[in-house]
Amino acid sequence: MTKVLRTISPVDGRVYVERPLSTEAVLDAALASAAKAQRAWRDTPLSQRAELVGAFVDRVVEKKESLADELTWQMGRPRAQTPGELRGFEERGRTMIRLGLELLGDLQVSPKEGFTRFIRREPLGVVLVLAPWNYPWLTAVNAVVPALMAGNAVVLKHSDQTPLVSERMAEAALAAGLPQGLLTAIHLSHELVARAVHDPRVDYVAFTGSVEGGRAVHRAAADRFIAVGLELGGKDPGYVCADANVDAAVDGLVDGAFFNSGQSCCGIERIYVHRDVYEPFVEKAVALTEKYVLGDPTDPATNLGPVVRVSSAQAIRRQIDAALAQGARGVIDRAKFPAAVERGDPYLAPQLLVSVTHEMEIMREETFGPVVGVMPVDSDEEAIARMNDSRYGLTASIWTTDLERAVRIGDRVETGTCFMNRCDYLDPELAWVGVKDSGRGCTLSRIGYEHLTRPKSFHLRHA
Repeated sequence: MTKVLRTISPVDGRVYVERPLSTEAVLDAALASAAKAQRAWRDTPLSQRAELVGAFVDRVVEKKESLADELTWQMGRPRAQTPGELRGFEERGRTMIRLGLELLGDLQVSPKEGFTRFIRREPLGVVLVLAPWNYPWLTAVNAVVPALMAGNAVVLKHSDQTPLVSERMAEAALAAGLPQGLLTAIHLSHELVARAVHDPRVDYVAFTGSVEGGRAVHRAAADRFIAVGLELGGKDPGYVCADANVDAAVDGLVDGAFFNSGQSCCGIERIYVHRDVYEPFVEKAVALTEKYVLGDPTDPATNLGPVVRVSSAQAIRRQIDAALAQGARGVIDRAKFPAAVERGDPYLAPQLLVSVTHEMEIMREETFGPVVGVMPVDSDEEAIARMNDSRYGLTASIWTTDLERAVRIGDRVETGTCFMNRCDYLDPELAWVGVKDSGRGCTLSRIGYEHLTRPKSFHLRHA
């Protein structure tokens, strides 16, 4: 009996997408087709690859309005905000095409009489991209475009919550003139994902998702000598220094905590505020949070949608309830958000928690929902210690008017990216990388290409 993938829309609880899960035979055919397409693609001139991958980005952008609609229905982000993800897809895609043109030629070394010497960046082969639901276009483009530019083929599997994204990418690739099999969409069970990772035709795995999911992928690849890129979870901190512009810090950190209903790996999940500005920060943060409009994400007035699943809402609420039982205090009145009362799960009212401690799970483990703890600190030293008191390390956000102070603090924070006066953002010119349980490897920037190619040295002695 064929297993079926069903996507339940968080908007209204109905089945929005239904697809048969691929069989072993379908997976085998996809990998065979990808391997065949890649052998020809690797010999395609770089300029031609760039033209075709650019056309692929164009085909996606042409349909951005309908794709934004689909995204809202699949994962619940307000329709007023989903076009932003497609704009980000375009920015990252075009940036990585440009960087690929600059980087992927032969690397010359110093002249040596009687010799020609250079290093060539060769493609790895077939790249398996396992993409999540929370930013399905943005996370996938991080790997898909540079993989294709580098001469690899891509087999793309999205979360069961956003399966249409991989299908639309594959359709756009064919419409752009990319060879059949070069970018393949596939819907796999967990068992077949593990089988794909084991398959000798897969040369690299790019996974974005939970820490536990990353461990499963790492285990599946453990007996093979292939690299695995892991973009995992976060418990990203923000620190408001005593000299910060408090209004700007409130605007940035509240948005960083609640955009996408808090469902962002680099969203703000804990805030430390210097005691000198703690009370005005909390007061202003409460006032701003109470202005959010929670409701039907297809309504243009809504700027806070449901979380992705009822089970997610229940897990978030359990974490909040545990913190309250340990002495935390919620400063947002749920009654100000009628949709949270009338609709119930998965529509969650945003919440700010004060009187929090690091003994509480809410300050230590990923929440992935519209709630953030706010804690006063007495010094930069204490803030650094608090920010580092975590098994995660994706981004950290420092709010100050002193650039040197931000660099000094950022140099001591255990994180992949350090922001000053902004948060919850990804610049494709910079390396996207996590430390500790937030991942391994790197995507985007010039450095990202090093993970999708292998160096081959040519040492040629003249006759």
